[in-house]
Amino acid sequence: MAKAVVPPPIPVAKDPYRPDPIDISPPPQNLTAILGRIGPGLILCASIVGSGELIATTTLGAQVGYSALWVILLSCLIKPAVQAELGRYAIATAETGLAAVNRMPGPRWKVNWVVWAWAATVAMSLFQMGAMLGGLSQVMTLIFPAVPTFLWVLGFMALSLALLLGGGYERIEKLAMVKVALFTMLTFLCALLLTRMPDYFSWKQVGDGLRLRLPGEGLITAVAVFGITGVGTTELFMYPYWCLEKGYARFAGPADGSPEWRSRALGWIRVMHLDVFASMLIYTTATVAFYLLGAGILHKKGLVPAATDMIPVLSNIYTDTLGPWALYLFYVGAVATLYGTIFASTAAHSRIYPDMLRLMGFFAAEDFAARQRYRRRFVWILAVVPAILFFLFQSPVKMVLAGGVAAAIMLPVVSIGALFLRLRHLPRQVLPSVWITLGLWVAVIVIVCFTGYYLWSQVMAL
Repeated sequence: MAKAVVPPPIPVAKDPYRPDPIDISPPPQNLTAILGRIGPGLILCASIVGSGELIATTTLGAQVGYSALWVILLSCLIKPAVQAELGRYAIATAETGLAAVNRMPGPRWKVNWVVWAWAATVAMSLFQMGAMLGGLSQVMTLIFPAVPTFLWVLGFMALSLALLLGGGYERIEKLAMVKVALFTMLTFLCALLLTRMPDYFSWKQVGDGLRLRLPGEGLITAVAVFGITGVGTTELFMYPYWCLEKGYARFAGPADGSPEWRSRALGWIRVMHLDVFASMLIYTTATVAFYLLGAGILHKKGLVPAATDMIPVLSNIYTDTLGPWALYLFYVGAVATLYGTIFASTAAHSRIYPDMLRLMGFFAAEDFAARQRYRRRFVWILAVVPAILFFLFQSPVKMVLAGGVAAAIMLPVVSIGALFLRLRHLPRQVLPSVWITLGLWVAVIVIVCFTGYYLWSQVMAL
C-alpha cells in the first residue's frame, strides 16, 4: 500500500513586532556593511518625495519665487532629530509608534488623544492621496487622451491593491528604491542646468531666499509645505514601524538590560542613524531641486499650478531646462513620483491603523494573523477612499494643501511626544548623547514656534 504524501506545512510569516532571542544578530561594524542594512529611510523617501515636492513645493516656488527657500531647508533639516529619536525608542523597546505615543498624558477613550489625533491627521492626508491620483490621471490622460480620467484612477487603485495585498516589507523597500532613484536624479539634473540659465537663476536670489522672513503672499502655502516637505507628521509615525519590520529591534533582542543587549542596541541605533542621515540627504536634495525649479522657471513665467492644468504647468520645469523632448520624460517621472508616494503611504498606514485597533483591544498583541487580516482590510479602505475624494473635489493642489495644513498643526504634538518618550520612558542604557538631546530640544522648539506663529496669524486674520 502506497504511503500517503503529507503536504509541507504552509510557512507562517514572522511577526516583526515581537522580539525573539532566536533573531538576535550583532550589528555591522564597517560602513559598507552598515549601508547594506539601511532601508526604512528609503521607504520614507518614497513617501516624502511625492505630492509635497512635485506639487506643493513647486507651487510655493511659483507663488513667491526664491523668498521661502529657507522654509524648505529648515523643514528638511530640523525634523530628522525627531525621526531619529522615535527610531531609537522603537529599537530599544520594540514598541510601535502608536504604542509609544499612547503613553503620553491626557484624555483617553480606549486610546489616548494623540492616537485619535493621528487618526484624524491621516484621514486628512487621504486628500493628498486623492490629489496624487488626480495628478497621475492627468499625466496618463495627456499621454493617452482617449482613455477617460476615471479609468486611470481606478486602474492605479487596482494596482495598489494588487501590490500591497500580497507583498511584505522587502517588496516595499525594493520598489521604494527604484522610485526614489528614478525621479530624484532627473530633477537634480534639471536644477543643475537651471543654475546655468541667468534668465531664471542667480545666486543673489538664492541668498535672498535664505533670509528668515515669511512671504505674505504665500504664507498658508509655506506653512503647508513646512508640514509636508521633509519628514512630515505621518512619516514620523511611519518610521518606527519600518524600523521594526526591517528587524532592528529583533536583531537587538529583548531589552533585558544586560551589557550585551546594550551593545547590540546601540549598534543597531547607529545603523538607524545612518539610515536617517542618508534619507535626509536624498529628500533634501530632491525638495530643494523642486523648489528652485518652481521659483526660477514657473515664478519667472507667471505660471502657478491649478486644478485643471497642474501637470502641463509643472512640466515646464523639465522642458525649459532639458528641452521640449523632455516632456514625456517628465510624464514618466511624475508617474513614478506620485504613484510611489501613494504606494508607500498606503503600505504604512495599512499597518498603523490595525495597530490602533490592537491598542483599543480588537485583538491581542501576539495575534499576528489578526494583525495581517486587519492590514489587508485597511489596504482596501486606503486605496478606495482617495479615489472617491478625488472624484468629489477634483482639485489636486487644494487637496494637497489641505492635508499639509493638518499635518503642520500635528507636528508639534508628535515632536513633543518624542521628547516626552526620551525623558520619561527610554531605557537609561541607550540614552543619546548630550548633543543629540540638545538637537532634539532645538527641533521641538523650532517646530512649536513655527506652527504657533501660523496659528496666531490665522486667528489675527479672522
